[in-house]
Amino acid sequence: MLIITLITVTVAALLLAHLLLMRRELGRMTEQLRRYNERTTGKKIDVTLFDQRLERLAGQINRQSDLVVDAEARRRRTENELRQAIANISHDIRTPLTSIFGYIQLLEAEPVTPEEKHEYLTIVKNRTRRLQALLNDFFELSLIESSDYQLKTERIGMTVLLSDILVGFYDRFNERDITPDIRMPEEEVAVYADESAVRRVVENLLTNTIKHASGHVKIRFQQQPEIAEFTIINDAKELSDIDVRLLFDRFYTVDRTRSGQGSGLGLSIAKSLMDKMNGTLTAELHGGNLKMTCRWKL
Repeated sequence: MLIITLITVTVAALLLAHLLLMRRELGRMTEQLRRYNERTTGKKIDVTLFDQRLERLAGQINRQSDLVVDAEARRRRTENELRQAIANISHDIRTPLTSIFGYIQLLEAEPVTPEEKHEYLTIVKNRTRRLQALLNDFFELSLIESSDYQLKTERIGMTVLLSDILVGFYDRFNERDITPDIRMPEEEVAVYADESAVRRVVENLLTNTIKHASGHVKIRFQQQPEIAEFTIINDAKELSDIDVRLLFDRFYTVDRTRSGQGSGLGLSIAKSLMDKMNGTLTAELHGGNLKMTCRWKL
């Protein structure tokens, strides 16, 4: 009986000691978490008492802290992007509006010749078209990036589709004195994607190329293991590595004065559509040549 009593007392003492250590460790963890939340330290929770349950708890708390930090960083990036987007779209809308208003004032305030009237009206129409294109692009990007926007994924023949798109750009290439070097596979290559989205992506990339390219343009479509790859390579000596990293950002244009006719949204729209199709769109700079690459899973 005495032995049983001693064993019981010993076990109770050990349990009490462990409980006290657990309470002390929980208090220490609470203090660490408080200091971390108040930003007085960047040190995460560690556990000095060897206990698997406490270690798992500390690990989950640290993981949650990482998720909170990542979410906060994403929120700041989104806010910065939104502020920049608002500043850019305000500038891009204000510029044609100011021009339109100015030429309307000229038409109203001064006696003008028929030739001058025609010139002013032509400028007003062009500025109006630019403003309309900008607003359409902004609306389209907002629509694409909404969670409700769904694409219709189906098996499409890329070789025929790309050939059809390229034929539609023949005159525009000629206007810029560009003769593209186009290489396509003889056999049909099929991918699972949204046909209208693929068409929009390729058209945006080709439009960007025609607008900025000078000299030789290479256009390739080929089948790789598990993916289909569409690439456009053109001379881009005016681009820097920083420009290439920012090409897909909303409203970004290489034209620092933003005086060009583009909205800076075409590549962002293409990138968003590729993401929706679980594909990729990348840009690389190699020896003064810009390489844009779309990849779809077969």
